[in-house]
Amino acid sequence: MLTFLAYFVATIFLIGFLSRIFVYARSPAPLKIPTTPAPTTRLGVIWRLVTEVVFFNSLFKSDKLAWAGGLAFHATLAVVLIRHARYFVDPMPAFVGPLQIIGIVAGVVMAAALAFLLLRRLVFERVRYISSRADYGILFLLLGIAFSGLLMDFVLRPNIVAIKTQLMTMWSSVTGLPPVNSAGDVMFLLHLLLVGALLVIFPFSKLMHAGGLFFSPTRNQVDNPREKRHVAPWAKALD
Repeated sequence: MLTFLAYFVATIFLIGFLSRIFVYARSPAPLKIPTTPAPTTRLGVIWRLVTEVVFFNSLFKSDKLAWAGGLAFHATLAVVLIRHARYFVDPMPAFVGPLQIIGIVAGVVMAAALAFLLLRRLVFERVRYISSRADYGILFLLLGIAFSGLLMDFVLRPNIVAIKTQLMTMWSSVTGLPPVNSAGDVMFLLHLLLVGALLVIFPFSKLMHAGGLFFSPTRNQVDNPREKRHVAPWAKALD
């Protein structure tokens, strides 16, 4: 059962993600539309994209509250994901060991950041007006993942040994889901199903900004219209 779920989720995620990237890459960009001030060299564009990914520069300029919540969420999510490496590799990488306490703290901060982002959508009328059901759905899904993980850390302890054994063999095992002998094990199954649901909807939601950012012409174009004529690939055949 776990193997079937793993392949089902991975297949939908990979096919969906790659198909969306293919659509982004094939979308025409007939005009020079970089958001100014923009870099005038390709190296500058690469640096701009790096800072967008790491520091969310554009979001900082437009919405300080969303920037603070978003940066806190993404930074702590990275730490939490690295900490989860202990469930999938054996022996555990040396650098993962010292991250256990930091990872738990990061999980608390991540849940708080998600709650803050949800509260922001509910409190501010301007943000509430442009929020869709999908926006709330993704936030509640992420909150469910975060809180179920924290419950396992602080309240309901699952059988970690059995879970790691199952996760490390989930791509080839013919056994079922991890044994359910306690409330912690039930919480783990809920946590696992929520993560699977998130990965399934990922390619079909706004979460695809993770890949779409790199194909945005307002971010990936060099600001050199006076030095070099911009011709879209499809227009070259008409010249």
